[in-house]
Amino acid sequence: MENREILSAVEEFRAARLRSGMEQIRAALRGKSVDLLSYDEVREKIHARETNQRELKNIPLDAIVGSVGRYADFTRSFFPRQEKDKERWARVRAQAEKSEGLPPIEAYQVGEVYFVIDGNHRVSVARSLGAKTIEGYVTKVNASAPLSPDVDADKLIIAERYANFLETTRLAETFPDIDLRMTAAGNYRVLHDRILAHQKWMGAGVSYEEAAASWYKLVYKSVAQIIRQRGMLRDFPNRTETDLYVWIMLHRQELAENMGWALDHDMAATALVDMFSQKPLKILKRAVQKILDALAFDVFELGPMSGEWRKTLEETRRGNQMFRRVLAPISGQEKHQDALKLALAIVQREKARIFGVHVCKSEADLESAETKRIETEFNEYCGRGDHNAGLRVEAGGVARVICDSARWMDLVVVSLAHPPGRKPLERLRSGFRQILQRSPCPVLAAPKGAKMFERALLAYDNSPASREALFIAAYLAKQWNIPLTVVSVGKDGGQSKTIAPARQYLESENIRAAYLEKKGDAAREILKAARESESDLIVMGNYGYQPPLAIFFGSVVDEILRTFNGTALICR
Repeated sequence: MENREILSAVEEFRAARLRSGMEQIRAALRGKSVDLLSYDEVREKIHARETNQRELKNIPLDAIVGSVGRYADFTRSFFPRQEKDKERWARVRAQAEKSEGLPPIEAYQVGEVYFVIDGNHRVSVARSLGAKTIEGYVTKVNASAPLSPDVDADKLIIAERYANFLETTRLAETFPDIDLRMTAAGNYRVLHDRILAHQKWMGAGVSYEEAAASWYKLVYKSVAQIIRQRGMLRDFPNRTETDLYVWIMLHRQELAENMGWALDHDMAATALVDMFSQKPLKILKRAVQKILDALAFDVFELGPMSGEWRKTLEETRRGNQMFRRVLAPISGQEKHQDALKLALAIVQREKARIFGVHVCKSEADLESAETKRIETEFNEYCGRGDHNAGLRVEAGGVARVICDSARWMDLVVVSLAHPPGRKPLERLRSGFRQILQRSPCPVLAAPKGAKMFERALLAYDNSPASREALFIAAYLAKQWNIPLTVVSVGKDGGQSKTIAPARQYLESENIRAAYLEKKGDAAREILKAARESESDLIVMGNYGYQPPLAIFFGSVVDEILRTFNGTALICR
C-alpha cells in the first residue's frame, strides 16, 4: 500500500516538475523571473532584524516568496526544479495523506511576506494540492521597508533604496506610520534633493535629519493632502502617493522653466492630471482636443462644461478665499492699463497672486526689446512681493494662449477694448468672444476707466451658467460685503418661479438681496435694472446658444458687453 502511495506521489512530482518548466517558459516570454527570493539577500538589502516574537499561525501560501537556503530548488509558485528532490518530495506527499498530516513549517515574516526556514517541500506539496494556507511557526522580522507578496527583483531594489532612504533620514523614528513607498527606485534621489533644498532654505546649523523631518511635515504632507483631495490616485492607478509627489515636483519645475511663472503645487497637480491622467474620459478629452487643434476650430469649441471650475475650486479651496490666482493678459498698450489696475486691486483684496501673460505675434518677438519692456513694466507695477507670480510670454493666437493659461486660474481680468460686434462676421472674428467661449474660469470684462466695483447685479435665469454666477455673486455679497440685486427677465411672466432657487440659496447663506422681476427684452431689462440699482458690476452666465447659433443670432452677453458702462463678470 505504502509503495503504491509513493509511486502515485512520484507521478505527482513529475507533474509538478512539468508545471515548473512551463512556469519558467511563460515567465521568460514575459521577461519576468520566477525565482524565489533569498532571505539572506533580502535581509541585507532592507536592513531586516529578527525578533523574539514567535507564534503558530496559518500562513497564506501566496504570501511565501522566498527561502532561507533552498531558494534555487523551487519556482516562485514552489514547483520543484531539481530531479534529485523526487524521493523526498514523494515521501512528504505521501505523509500528507495520513491522518496526522504534515507538521508545521518554520518561517520568517517580513511585512506581508514569508520566507521558509524549514519545510520547503511541505510548502511545495501543499501548493500542488491546491491548499490556500499552511500551518507554521512564524518568527517576526522588523524591517524599515515593508514588502508585499508581489515583490520581485525590481521591487526588491526599490525596497532596498527605500530602506537606505529611511535609514539616512531617520524619518521612520520620528514618524512611525510613515509610508513613502514608490514604484521607481531612482526617485528616492529626488526626495533626497528636495530635502537638501529644504535644508538650505532653513539656514545654517540645521542637520540633514532635522531638515528631513521639517520637509516631511511642511512640504510633503501639504502636497499629499492635495493628492488626496483631488483623488489623483484614481487618475494614476498602480502608482503610490509618493510617486505622484515626485511627479508634481518635477512637473512644477518643468512648467516654471517653460512658462516663467512661480507655480503652486496644486497648479502643477492640475496640469499633471490634465496632461497625463489615465481615466478613459480624460484620455478621450485630450484626443478630441488634439483633433480640434489640428483643424483650428477655435471659433466653434464649446469649452469646459458648466460647473467644472467650481468643482476644482471646491477640491482645493482653503478657507473662504475664492480668487487665489488671477490672470491678467498684458499688451503693453495704455488703453489696457485699467484692466491691470483692477486685477491688482482684486489680488490685494483677496490676498491672492497675480499671473501675467503677454502674447506675441511670432517666435521672433519673444526676445524683442518691446517684450522685455513689457515684462519690466509688469514687474515694476505689480511689485516683487509674493503676490507677483511672474509674466508668461508666449507666441500664438491671443485667445488660445489666454484660455490655455486660464486653466490654472480662478479669474481672468481682460480689457474690454474691443467687445463683440453687432454683425455675425464681427462676432465670428471677435477674440474676446472666443475667450468667453473657451475660458475654463470666470472672465471679468474691464472697460476703459474700470475701477473696483461697489454694487452688484446678478442676472439669473436658473440655467447652469447662471447658477455658477449665483455662486460667485453670493461670495462677493458675503465676503466683500457688496450690496446685491437679483434680476430675472421673462417674456411671458413666470419670473417668480425662475428666481425662487436664487432667493432660496441666498437666504440659506444669510445673504440679503433685492429682487427684481422684469418682462421684455433680456439685455434691455438687465441694463435698466443695473441703472435702477446703481450697480457697477453685472454678474451673469455665459452664452446660452451653442457657438454657431450664438454667432449667427447674437446674445444677451454680447449686448451687455457692448452697452454697459461698468464691469461684467461672465461665468461658465
